[in-house]
Amino acid sequence: MKIIVNGHNKIYQSNLTLHKLLMELGYIDKKIAVEINEEIIPRSHYKEKTIINGDTIEIISAIGGG
Repeated sequence: MKIIVNGHNKIYQSNLTLHKLLMELGYIDKKIAVEINEEIIPRSHYKEKTIINGDTIEIISAIGGG
C-alpha cells in the first residue's frame, strides 16, 4: 500500500494501524498531533485507526521554547 507521510511517499504492508506506524517511525512516546487526509485523529483512536492505500498523513511534533 502507498501512503504519504509528511510529504514523503512510503510503501507499507496492509493492515497497518496508526499506532503501529507511529511506533515504526519513532513517534509513539512523543508529544505529537496526527492528521490523516486533513482530519485530526484523537490520540485515543490511534490503536484502532486503520491506514488505507492513498492516505496522506501529517505528523506534527510539539517543540518547547521560551
